[in-house]
This record gives sequence, C-alpha cells and structure tokens, in this order.
Amino acid sequence: MSMVSLMKLLSLFLLVVLLTPPPAVQGQLKIGFYNKTCSTAESLVQQTVASAFANNSGVAAGLIRLFFHDCFVRGCDGSVLIDSTANNTAEKDAPPNNPSLHGFEVIDAAKSAVEAKCPNTVSCADIIAFAARDSSALTGNISYQIPSGRRDGNISLSSEASANLPSPLSNASTLIKAFAAKNLTVDELVTLSGAHSIGVSHCSSFRNRIYNFSSTSQVDPTLSAAYATLLRLACPFNTSQSGNTTVALDLITPSALDNAYYKGVQLTLGLFTSDQALLTQANLSTAVNDNANNASGWATKFGRAMVQMGTTEVKTGTQGEIRKNCRVVNSANLGSIIGVDVKEEEEDESLMASM
Repeated sequence: MSMVSLMKLLSLFLLVVLLTPPPAVQGQLKIGFYNKTCSTAESLVQQTVASAFANNSGVAAGLIRLFFHDCFVRGCDGSVLIDSTANNTAEKDAPPNNPSLHGFEVIDAAKSAVEAKCPNTVSCADIIAFAARDSSALTGNISYQIPSGRRDGNISLSSEASANLPSPLSNASTLIKAFAAKNLTVDELVTLSGAHSIGVSHCSSFRNRIYNFSSTSQVDPTLSAAYATLLRLACPFNTSQSGNTTVALDLITPSALDNAYYKGVQLTLGLFTSDQALLTQANLSTAVNDNANNASGWATKFGRAMVQMGTTEVKTGTQGEIRKNCRVVNSANLGSIIGVDVKEEEEDESLMASM
C-alpha cells in the first residue's frame, strides 16, 4: 500500500473515532439513554412528529409502519432509511416498501433538529422508535416509554426486505413463523396487527380477495360481501384505473389507533388476507376476541409489544454507527468531508467494512 493510501485510511479511521460518541450504556437499551448526552432528543422528535401530524394525520400510520419495517429487516437499526445507490437497491425500494412506505421526510426533519442540538449523538434507529411511539400517542392516545441506545447499521438490501417482511397475502402459519423469527409471540402478532386500524392500502394488496379468488368464487368468501362490493367500486378490475388508488385499512374508525380493528375482523371486514387469517387458528382468534372486548387492555398490550419489537436484533455499545444523515452511511459522508473517495481503492473499502 502506498504512503498516500495509508495516510488516507488513517485519516478516515481517526475521523470515525472522533465522530462516534461513547455509549452511555454498553451493550443494552435503556429508558432515558440520552438524558446526559442529549437531554432534549426525545422532545425534539416529539415536536417534529406533532408538527407533521398537524399538517397530515396520515403520517402517524406511516411512522408506526416504518418502525415495524425497520425492525423486521436486520433488526431495529435504521437500515430502512438508507437510500438506494447505483450499485445497490436498498430496503426502501423493495416491493413491500415502495411505493407504500412513507414518513421518511419526518425522520429527516427530526434528525436535522437533533443534529443541530447534539451532533453525532442520537441514532436514526432511535429516532424511528421515538417517532412511532409519539405517533401512537397522537392517533390512539397510547403512551409508553421506549428504551433507546440503538445504533445504526450500514447495510440495506432490497432482497432482505422481501424475504423478511410478512405479506398482506400471508396465512396464519406464515405470520406466526415470521413473528417467531423475531422473538415475537402469537399474542404480540395479534396485538401488533392492530396497527392496521389506521392508514391506507393500495388496491394491489387486497385485489386477490375481490377478483377471481377461485374457480368457484369471484370474491373471497371470508370477506363481507357488502364490503367486497365497496372495494370493487374503489378498485376497478382494470388495474390501470386503480393503480394509485388507496382505501382505509379500517372501515370502522379509520383515523384512530384503537381496538375497532378487531371488531372489524370479527365482522369479516379485515382488508387483507393476513387480517382475516387471525380467525383461522384458535390461539389467534382467542386473542382477536380478547382485544375486541377490551380497548384499554389492548392499548396497554400494544405499547408493550412495540417496546418488545424495538429490541429486535439491535446494535448497541460500539456496534454499528451513529449516522449523520439517515439516508447515507457514514463511510460515504466521511469521504466527502475529508476529500477521499472511499471506493477508489479496495483497501479503503476493506478497512471501512471492518469498522
């Protein structure tokens, strides 16, 4: 390796060290993780989310879903926020996420506010977790504390999103397996499905239930016939006429994060195959009935399940990094800061990959 190349690598390494703050707690999450290093972090995120919600209440559903989709792929590490590049299609551009996943601009705004106050301190992964919690409070009056201390990953692959995220076409067995892989129980699966009480869906996610369902039925017989008629009106058979059309996930209380979702499932008003699948196994249907009959109990369980999901495969301590820009891993940022192209030599890339 030339002396010039060695100096570039040493400069990169020193800058990484300087920009990486020491963790307040090594190797674990903690409520109030940023109390000493950035005491206003959570309030800055809350203010950003509240402002966005005031302009468009639909952002709440997007931010809750963003948390779910982040945690289910490589754990809760902010990898869902990374932009695609010429050489890589990232998670956010995988079919389960594009074009339906949204809320990225709110995370960007929150990150900017936090960086202005506490540079290089608060991870993008934690900002997603805080934003989902704040969204739950705004749209469902569901309040809970969520531990923080997550660090950001630097890998984001479209193929992994497609492989790990449960599809709206999933049956009960597939759902149980997907959640178990993330150490989430059957009851947590049903509880977290209640997030479908807010937000919207494109026609493509449920078209299978309203057209050519089987050789004997045009419509899924587990879907309310009256509801199917409404859905067919909203989503004509000609996909070119309804490709960008969206409908509310919850017919009963579409703007409130509440247990009405479960009442809808009981009435065969679940929009997705995966929603109605919650009645196809006894352990799932029992949980549906319990949640439908106990609004406050479900709300409490929802907060707990969000906290549990937020521990999925997290990076803590000295793992990962604290991204300065949630859309770009720090190796790219550092290269632009000190004028080094981190891709110009294989040795440079190898060193950064090992950090």
